[in-house]
Amino acid sequence: MKRAGVGRFATSAALTVLVATTLAGCVAPAVAQQQQAQHGTENGEWRYWGGDSFSTRYSPLDQIDASNFEQLEVAWTWRGDNFGPGVDFILRATPLYVNGTLFTVAGQRRTVLALDPATGETLWMFREPESKRWADSMRKNYGKGVAYAQVDRRGVIYVVTPGFFLHALDAVTGRPIDEFGNEGIVDLLADLGYPYDPQDGLSSDIGYITSSSPPIVINGVVVVGNSHEQGYRQTRRENVPGNILAYDARTGEHLWKFNVIPQPGEFGHETWESDAWSYTGNVSSWAPLSADPELGLVYLVTDPPTNDFWGGFHPGNNLFATSILALDVKTGERRWHFQTVHHDIWNYDNPTAPNLVDITVDGQRIPVLVQTTKQSFAYVLNRATGVPVWPIPERPVPQSKIPGEKTSPTQPFPTRPAAYEMQGLTENDLIDFTPALRSAALEVVREFEFGPLFTPPLHRDNDLGLKGSIHCPGSNGGTNIPGGTVVDPETAILYVASTKGCSAPILIPGAEADVNDPNPIGKTVMKWVALGPGGLGRVQGLPLVKPPYGRITAIDLNTGEHLWWIPNGDTPDRFKNHPALRDLDIGNTGSPSHATKLLTRTLLMYAEGRGGRPLLYAVDKRTGERLGVVEIPAPSNSAPMTYLHEGKQYIVIPVGGVGHPGALVALSLSEME
Repeated sequence: MKRAGVGRFATSAALTVLVATTLAGCVAPAVAQQQQAQHGTENGEWRYWGGDSFSTRYSPLDQIDASNFEQLEVAWTWRGDNFGPGVDFILRATPLYVNGTLFTVAGQRRTVLALDPATGETLWMFREPESKRWADSMRKNYGKGVAYAQVDRRGVIYVVTPGFFLHALDAVTGRPIDEFGNEGIVDLLADLGYPYDPQDGLSSDIGYITSSSPPIVINGVVVVGNSHEQGYRQTRRENVPGNILAYDARTGEHLWKFNVIPQPGEFGHETWESDAWSYTGNVSSWAPLSADPELGLVYLVTDPPTNDFWGGFHPGNNLFATSILALDVKTGERRWHFQTVHHDIWNYDNPTAPNLVDITVDGQRIPVLVQTTKQSFAYVLNRATGVPVWPIPERPVPQSKIPGEKTSPTQPFPTRPAAYEMQGLTENDLIDFTPALRSAALEVVREFEFGPLFTPPLHRDNDLGLKGSIHCPGSNGGTNIPGGTVVDPETAILYVASTKGCSAPILIPGAEADVNDPNPIGKTVMKWVALGPGGLGRVQGLPLVKPPYGRITAIDLNTGEHLWWIPNGDTPDRFKNHPALRDLDIGNTGSPSHATKLLTRTLLMYAEGRGGRPLLYAVDKRTGERLGVVEIPAPSNSAPMTYLHEGKQYIVIPVGGVGHPGALVALSLSEME
């Protein structure tokens, strides 16, 4: 193939866009209509991060089935380590497949790429040049992908970059679309509503915002989420909120902004019991979005306010933090919301795209949204109204002992489905392979406060004389972004990955932590600050709690009943060969990692996930029985996808890790060639 050359395009004063490479004649013209509301993917494509706008991650393809799964071979490998530092460790993006082409992002520059789906060859690439806004981004290597829409018979790729710009690119050539925004670019900071410099971005005393997930395009509207610095790193109370922005998919015209921290006169403003609404930030919508085009609703989920583990300066329930929101895609009006955690001080951000599916309960067909969480609850809500399908009562929870903190007296507890992972911690949950290990685990936890779900953090030098408190699940327990959840629209069975992880953050005086922060965001140092995310220690290198350490659970959403659960893969060698366990039958502990999953008409497929072994499994969807295992070149990093190209089904898995360059690996059946 010939290089078509390098093209430069004029932009706003904020930035110059560079289309670094464009290979002519390699991409089929965009002819398919934009995918509408549906149950699973259509026509062998994968048009959204979650497969379809419902984020089912389900494809009806069945060329790969139980009879031939173990015949899968690597068809091609696309390596990301040519696209900047950091890619050799983590590649987080799930590609799209539209009109015969794969689209993805890679690297700290979040380079957009079009790939040949049969060979993995790069067809074109696009990246914006370096800038201070890019350099300051704390989410450079967190890009999860791109969005697609068809506009005036032309395929368009949309990407939000670490510097917080929205680009619209021609899907055939990769060139910016001149009619969109300012010659292909929208400066998102301009519509956020805070003073900023077009080149340098926000002043650090005002706040900081970036992005990690792709936007979603529904009914001609591009809806953009955002992300911030990890809350457990923050030492000051001020930041900008992660307000949701929307744009016309054709012109880039700004349509609306939704305030995730309600301003005076707006619904929910009273849930901030002081003037903290005026300076508190975060409440990001950092997970991918979902939408129902027929209802005209876009669904997004949020994280806690500034500082994950200390909320003494923002008393109240704090809407719309740690919530599910349904917004009118045309106007941005709130149709409904559900707050999954009041006054969140546990880092219980909602980390996955909501799953949309229709269920039948007592003979009644109900359109629902399902949100799985770090708490290991599945919140099942009518997606048109927000009304819970089964009762979600408020129940009393432990209260904070930190001076100045005012936690919510109650939290919402779904009654159905039941929690699918360990909640809270008791002595009976501790490792007991041998008396010595159990005794050692007891010695560890006796230096901490622990108890039921929503046990709050403790501060250093507390009156109890303890090192801190343990909350289970913790910051990386329950369900998290790498694996998330898939749902079968034909059966309404949900398959959710989870880990049995706890956290033990300890709060220290903010002034002590602030002096060690090289670039603090905000002005006012907080009274208490978390000393990191608070990972819990181990006993002789083993987890403190009993296995399974990771699992997959199948839940029938028509009844709310658990059907089965299986360990995530098999016992890691480091546990099998541990000196204290070598002569014991410890069963299958599962991998302590988040399984990454894909659902087709005949199979549930999953890999053990980041930190697990490089294996892909096939499972019977009805029973959880393992049907086959194939090796992949490296552990999976993010959710896989599948597509049908020229009559052949492919599975693409983002892989990588320490010692393994970040890559996309495509699997297919060799006999189909």
